[in-house]
Amino acid sequence: MIQIKFSEEDIKIFQYERYHHPHPHVMRKMEVLYLKSSNLPHHLICQISGVSPNTMRSYLKEYLDGGLAKVRELNFYRPQSDLAAYASSIEASLNANPPTSISQASFIMEQLTGIKRGLTQTRSFLKSLGFSFRKVGAIPSKATTEEKKRNNENFWTKN
Repeated sequence: MIQIKFSEEDIKIFQYERYHHPHPHVMRKMEVLYLKSSNLPHHLICQISGVSPNTMRSYLKEYLDGGLAKVRELNFYRPQSDLAAYASSIEASLNANPPTSISQASFIMEQLTGIKRGLTQTRSFLKSLGFSFRKVGAIPSKATTEEKKRNNENFWTKN
């Protein structure tokens, strides 16, 4: 069992922020710390707050390591694409010369950045930039070459 001495000021902060903090994860942490400050056994703290014993211990260790500032931190893992650094140059290039397919867009992006991505990843990245695929119908065989060229242009456009 982890033994912690809480100050009266910290207990008042736990009591207030377990209901009034803007983020629910921090509210849960404050609830666990408040219950611990009330000298409840760990199994009751877990049962009341709805967290596992390992989660409860991690909250207590966070408090021991950095105090209230560490408990209030939110560290969610949100990976960023390596292509994000090149987003403006990719966007400018694709606006100047719109690709007719995802594979062509992937090739253009690889030429610009040196980073090779698959078709699904390329499609997802282009959607994150605001591009969307324009579906076009079949071109009749009797259409003039000018109409064919006009219909083949601008498959990927930014909304």
